[in-house]
Amino acid sequence: MTVDRRGQGGSSAGAHCLVTGASGYIGGRLVPDLLEAGHRVRCLARSPDKLRDHPWAPDVETVRGDVTDAASVAAAMDGVDVAYYLVHALGTGGDFEETDRRAARTFAEQAHAAGVRRIVYLGGLTPQGVPEHTLSPHLRSRAEVGRIFLDSPVPATVLRAAVVIGSGSASFEMLRYLTERLPVMVTPSWVHTRTQPVAVRDVLRYLVASATMPADVDRAFDIGGPDVLTYRDMMRRYAAVAGLRRRVIVPVPVLTPRLSSHWVGLVTPVPAGIARPLTESLRHEVVCREHDIAAYVPDAPGRPLPFDEALDLALRRVREAQVATRWSSAAVPGAPSDPLPTDPDWAGGSLYRDERHRAVSASPEALWKVIEGIGGENGWYSFPLAWAVRGWLDRVVGGVGLRRGRRDPQRLRAGDSLDFWRVEEIEPGRLLRLRAEMRLPGLAWLEMRVETDGAGRTGYRQRALFHPRGLLGHAYWWSVSPFHAVVFGGMARNITRAAAGGSVPGGATAAGRGWRTRRRRAGVPN
Repeated sequence: MTVDRRGQGGSSAGAHCLVTGASGYIGGRLVPDLLEAGHRVRCLARSPDKLRDHPWAPDVETVRGDVTDAASVAAAMDGVDVAYYLVHALGTGGDFEETDRRAARTFAEQAHAAGVRRIVYLGGLTPQGVPEHTLSPHLRSRAEVGRIFLDSPVPATVLRAAVVIGSGSASFEMLRYLTERLPVMVTPSWVHTRTQPVAVRDVLRYLVASATMPADVDRAFDIGGPDVLTYRDMMRRYAAVAGLRRRVIVPVPVLTPRLSSHWVGLVTPVPAGIARPLTESLRHEVVCREHDIAAYVPDAPGRPLPFDEALDLALRRVREAQVATRWSSAAVPGAPSDPLPTDPDWAGGSLYRDERHRAVSASPEALWKVIEGIGGENGWYSFPLAWAVRGWLDRVVGGVGLRRGRRDPQRLRAGDSLDFWRVEEIEPGRLLRLRAEMRLPGLAWLEMRVETDGAGRTGYRQRALFHPRGLLGHAYWWSVSPFHAVVFGGMARNITRAAAGGSVPGGATAAGRGWRTRRRRAGVPN
């Protein structure tokens, strides 16, 4: 097996750490904290290109592989002191528990074979006195993975957290959108269940410190903040911290976790597939039973962070557009991950195209600024109702919809989620290629290029590509192709107009502002 290694690594000081899940919410924040603490970092990733644009990428080594593949895990473990396991298979299908089980066993076995001195795992806090078989599949699988690591010959630190509060976390985004959008809300009965939220800063502090725990430490630790709250308390305290009016909350016991997840999916950017495990974990009280980790990671004054302070920090990061990672940073379970085929006969099938080219009365830099600023609040520059309907349909069938927005209002990097797309390739000033993550009977890409001809004139080239899956895929393409002139033609026309009209800070243009007004009228949230 060939191992793809990238980066130069860091200094020889500190432990040599392997981080899985570096493209995800926690992993993407842990890596720079480990580097700052003086450790060397190697990242195991299925798609190393997703990590290349992170600010810390030049300082780490990246190995291509998958936690379910023993050979790639063995290669990644070579010379490692501490291995962080920050992945899970939730949403990959009905057998995700078996996938989690197999991946954890593979990881533990290869860590032992490589002489790794510690495994660190971030799992979920489980309720006391509740039989494990009655827990949600999400919590049950997290608990089993923790046991696999604790039963292995390699000493393990298993951190168990409930609700993680930080800018961009799924729990924070769910809380934020529910509270901001619904001044009066009918809620499930789980809003009265007590939980113990923890700030992402404290989670990262415990994770980093776990790398230097004594060799005889081999156990699980409950981690949480100082506040024990119901979800109702959290919504009301969020409203207070955010300067909103007091929210009216009316619990309704008939809302099951499944119905709750669809309700959350309608109101927030978090799709039902991700919201469901979050809501299911709130059925039971999850409160820390101990704070023994303080013996190894002493609490500084004011730590762990109080809930209100964690909220304030998260909101500040959102308002300042300083969100390092988001819940959507990791690939959506079940979404296509195949790169754009370079061969028209890729996989032996059809590849449909919609291509547009326009001359632009603007500099290449002005055009690129509009392209890189596309999506999120700036919108897609064409037929907002069509985009809104496509987003709503995607949510109905369990997809991500059009509400994920952007991590940063002006800058993109490889691997970023962008509404129902993901950045597959970006060459600053030249190319932006997006891969669709909405539910489709096939694979789809949208490509935007900045070109310059021999006379120095600027051009815009746009391609939409679709690789159908079966007869349904072909039928899908031909059913929507009559609208391409409006959707894709309008996009090319309005992007070039926006570039010619001149951009202002924040990526807004006259065309963009008008598009957003029409977008709001169509009911698409900003």
